[in-house]
Amino acid sequence: MAEWITLDQAAALIPDGATLALGGMTVYRRPVAFVKALLRRTPRPKDLTLLCFTAGIESDLLVGAGCVATVRSAYFGLESFGLAPMFTERANRGEIRVIEETEQSLAMGMRAQMAGVGFMPSMGWIGTDLLRLRPDVKTVVDPYSGEELVAFPAIHCDVVVIHALEGDARGNVKLNNNLGVDMELIYLAETVIVTVENIVERVERTADSFLMPAPATTHLVHAPRGAYPTSCYPLYPIGGGEFMRYVDACNAGKFEEYVADVTRDN
Repeated sequence: MAEWITLDQAAALIPDGATLALGGMTVYRRPVAFVKALLRRTPRPKDLTLLCFTAGIESDLLVGAGCVATVRSAYFGLESFGLAPMFTERANRGEIRVIEETEQSLAMGMRAQMAGVGFMPSMGWIGTDLLRLRPDVKTVVDPYSGEELVAFPAIHCDVVVIHALEGDARGNVKLNNNLGVDMELIYLAETVIVTVENIVERVERTADSFLMPAPATTHLVHAPRGAYPTSCYPLYPIGGGEFMRYVDACNAGKFEEYVADVTRDN
């Protein structure tokens, strides 16, 4: 059965050098409250490998705070609010390692890890220059057709963190229909932390939601408005003004002042 813990207790579970996967998609249902708890830690975690199908403001906060050494994502930005300012700055300076990924490479790497095999074959990247950028990605010959395929290596992950609508005492969790790859992420790591908007007696699936069964979750955290300023449909929309405040603070060289403000008394 999943254990109910506090945000700060959840943040303490992330060791230096871990591969941390964050759920949600672009500016929707990201585990922002959890990231703020990480930034309140003394000392903050360091040398993290950040794994996201798409990375957003929650990931940019970690990069700006110096917690991230390596990024694995098919996209890193703030959608209609522009570039992710701290990622753009650190990447341009060569201060973080960016592993070239696409949706295909991430999906195949996740599938390999879920299947417990070393790689997953695919037609993806054949005929492109991506194989030159990723010498760790090899090709294999299909033993049945003789065709060359790309062998995408399994993607290892230490901790997965997802934000959800609600959870119950048994550890069942409800997600909305904007799943991203959350249902795949939960199978990548032994430690799966889920922050939830509400605690209910019993989670039940509805027409506009999905149920994540209890065995998938190891730790649950009550975190109302835990995705803000990203949205958490149907509870609240995107906080556009907060996104703009963040971008303005970063552009003015006031990242740490912004972090101090949003992590205060949370």
